[in-house]
Amino acid sequence: MSYDDPWYDALASGWGEGTGKGTGAPTAVRTPPVRAAGVPAARGREGAAAVADVYLQVQRSAAFQEVRSRYRRFVVPAVVVFCAWYVAYVVTATTAPDLMARPVSGAVNVGMLAGLGQFLTTFLLTWAYARHARLRRDRAALELRWDTQELARGRGGES
Repeated sequence: MSYDDPWYDALASGWGEGTGKGTGAPTAVRTPPVRAAGVPAARGREGAAAVADVYLQVQRSAAFQEVRSRYRRFVVPAVVVFCAWYVAYVVTATTAPDLMARPVSGAVNVGMLAGLGQFLTTFLLTWAYARHARLRRDRAALELRWDTQELARGRGGES
């Protein structure tokens, strides 16, 4: 079974950087553009413009807007709630140290439980995000990706 996804093996722009000899400073490694099998090579400005038009068309499509909307409907409230919880933890720790130092059980106090709660909510939020993406966005985004590939093949010129 072959994995015929044109974006799977293609390097992102700027990746593949090495370090300079002895300086520790990164220097860009010049490599020829990577093109996965099945991806058309744009011929001149006309081909590049045609492929750019495809991406603009996809960006304006209802399917793309729906995927973005689903993403935003999850991420914006999640970020607001998590940031509010984090700020509440920090503010409480700095303004009410007596509350945070109140023992709960043995050496465990409210501050320790709240700190562990920060870790727990991070893991829960990660799990919820992955679940939301899998159930509500991944299939639509994959279909959109394949449709974009087909449109780009039709307009970019074959090599």
